[in-house]
Amino acid sequence: MTACIVGWAHSRFGKLEGETLESLITQVANEALAHAGIGPQDVDEIVLGHFNAGFSAQDFTASLVLQADDRLRFKPATRVENACATGSAAVRQGIRAVSSGQRIVLVVGAEQMTTTPGPEIGKNLLRASYLPEDGDTPAGFAGVFGKIAHAYFQRYGDQSDALAMIAAKNHKNGVENPYAQMRKDFGFDFCRQESEKNPFVAGPLKRTDCSLVSDGAAALVLTDSTTALGMRRAVAFRANEHVQDFLPMSKRDILQFEGCEVAWNKALKSAGVTLDDLSFVETHDCFTIAELIEYEAMGLAPRGEGARIAMEGITAKDGRLPVNPSGGLKSKGHPIGATGVSMHVLTAMQLTGEAGGIQVKDAKLGGIFNMGGAAVANYVSILDRIR
Repeated sequence: MTACIVGWAHSRFGKLEGETLESLITQVANEALAHAGIGPQDVDEIVLGHFNAGFSAQDFTASLVLQADDRLRFKPATRVENACATGSAAVRQGIRAVSSGQRIVLVVGAEQMTTTPGPEIGKNLLRASYLPEDGDTPAGFAGVFGKIAHAYFQRYGDQSDALAMIAAKNHKNGVENPYAQMRKDFGFDFCRQESEKNPFVAGPLKRTDCSLVSDGAAALVLTDSTTALGMRRAVAFRANEHVQDFLPMSKRDILQFEGCEVAWNKALKSAGVTLDDLSFVETHDCFTIAELIEYEAMGLAPRGEGARIAMEGITAKDGRLPVNPSGGLKSKGHPIGATGVSMHVLTAMQLTGEAGGIQVKDAKLGGIFNMGGAAVANYVSILDRIR
């Protein structure tokens, strides 16, 4: 049974004054149901993606979705978590619920991060690493990816130009995204040069190489393909794959992102397509070095040659395979639990021609890669509009 997206909602991402985790969840839940043209009484199951890890004092949050409408009372509701891929874990759980016979599934992803003091944010995010090895890493999770970037530079040479090109591309794309936290085109030169406004954060990574701490939420309504064809719109999952790798980086070659590679290979095979068939990709650019390595893991370039893909403009919005036309996590922001759901929402918008200024021309088939930790939890979806 093929699961389909038939409705969605997306809050603005950023430092959202006056909002709470509960208000973010209830807002997108109600908006997604209205977008799908159904009521709360039609929902058969609810899945909430919420990382938390200390960002919210309220740590039992599945039932917060029921606050959207009393008619959701007594519906099955479950919270799922898988680090920075929490949103995609929720989506996958929703797909499995549809496959098991549930007709309408509401998937919500949410996080409120900016109310947490800066040092605590770093500690919370570092919990997505293997603490016996990385628990004392300076600069938190940025420090983990700083080490990855340093190792990549040692193996393949200085890639600072490519990282700056990726950052500049994603910031330029984000200007036209109304949901994005940072809608400013910084340009290559600013992203390339160290400055007072763009200092080094960890290893060779500067501030423009790091995604943003954000609040935000997104939601999807899922159903089976038969039901979807009778609704206003339908975006089908041609593939949805999940690959989990070892948590310690010492047990794998971290520059390979092997879990990402396996997930992409499985998804492309399941969908019966190749990378050349995709119109665009939304990928997990928590740090620019991650997007660079993902080019190689997904098969866009041989190992060590991802920089060429960036420098030649292949992944630009008007390139052969646009990557992160939304602006990615780099520009849009990265509220952990919401990110994977957001990627699916924005991909569905592209395929239905509802993406506004970030619209990719003639978008037919969209790919998504969302990861948790340093390529530990790896999720790939391939979406196709059927109505």
